[in-house]
Amino acid sequence: MSTPTLGVIGTGMVGLGAARRAVDAGLNVVLSNSRGPETLAGVVSELGERARAATPAEAARAGNPVLASVPLAAYEQLPREELAGKTVIDPMNYAPHSEFDLPELDSDELTSSQLVQRHLADAQVVKALHNIGPKQLLELFRPPGAPDRTALPLSGDDPDARRQVADLLDVLGFDAVDLGTLADSWRSEPNTPLYALPYVGQPPSGLTTLEFVAWVQQAPGVSVPAARIEELAAAAVRGPAGFRM
Repeated sequence: MSTPTLGVIGTGMVGLGAARRAVDAGLNVVLSNSRGPETLAGVVSELGERARAATPAEAARAGNPVLASVPLAAYEQLPREELAGKTVIDPMNYAPHSEFDLPELDSDELTSSQLVQRHLADAQVVKALHNIGPKQLLELFRPPGAPDRTALPLSGDDPDARRQVADLLDVLGFDAVDLGTLADSWRSEPNTPLYALPYVGQPPSGLTTLEFVAWVQQAPGVSVPAARIEELAAAAVRGPAGFRM
């Protein structure tokens, strides 16, 4: 059997964290960013022979699934033609600010992943890897059946694509909790009980937004079982979309 290949578009903290976990789990990885393959030479060298650099279009063609780890503001730059027919993992989160806001998301008309799915009409978008930090992703993986195995939520409109991503999460060392369609993906978005905090615990009081983000990025991981993910998803109440303190 050939080794599965994960395509990665975007090499910020999320993309690189997922790529490292994938390589360590025995997958091949094709990395890409907007600056060109030559800018990834150091990262590829560090990751080893299972990794190579490419353009976003090449990474989309090579991988299945493909992790689209770009800022949400850049979702329209994803290569639609090359991603057609692929399962696309969407870890993007909406963070409105003075220069970027999306009325369809602000009004809860759509979730951010529904917006991405609309753009990638011929792909199958699955919301996943969006509510856990890269540091915790690299700390909390466990073998199947481990009593302290952590679970991650996912959502998607295509059942086969959801199963494919659940299988990938299993290889990466995590259980999956299926939350249903992209219309329900808000249950694990920012400003819900499932976003970030279950995997790091309670932050110190009085943090500014930037201090909170920095604290989450460095906090030790806390294992969260599937039953707890299900409880938190059921308890979620839909409020204003996007990351807000």
